[in-house]
Amino acid sequence: MTTSSTTSHGLRAAVDFLSSPALIRLITEIDDNGPIPPRKLASTLPDLSTHHLRRINHLARVHDLVRAAPGVGLELTTSGTELADFYDAIARWARHHAYPTRVSDFTSRIRHTLSLVESLPVANPAGGSTRRPDVELADTEVDVESTGPRALLLQWLDAHPQITALHEPDTEYGRAA
Repeated sequence: MTTSSTTSHGLRAAVDFLSSPALIRLITEIDDNGPIPPRKLASTLPDLSTHHLRRINHLARVHDLVRAAPGVGLELTTSGTELADFYDAIARWARHHAYPTRVSDFTSRIRHTLSLVESLPVANPAGGSTRRPDVELADTEVDVESTGPRALLLQWLDAHPQITALHEPDTEYGRAA
């Protein structure tokens, strides 16, 4: 199935958003430890500024990844739970392939693996490749395995089109953050 998520721009926007360290940390923190009470977000993710916490909280809500549950706090939606599962799956792929290095933290594995996916050629109407020349492919399996990161990303985006539909360009949560 071809969706807006499989276009070069849609894929790049999705990868930029999904590879945000703040988003990865927020989603995996809630997945690992349960809902975060409203007043505990800053102490749960103390290395993130108040601005970044507000911004990622807002974006995660807009993209239907988290919600504020009365009396419970910030919790994952179904989409957020599935994103946590996606993060776990690509982190397992990265560990199996010792990518980006044999010893890497969870967030780095996800970010580097998503950069591989983004760097792969995408159908370009002009006939050229959109592959980023500054990113080397660690293994061709990233593109050909049905359980590889690219296939998993495209499956997740097909199931959650709100990620590309609501994207607004913003370096706050992208690579420049």
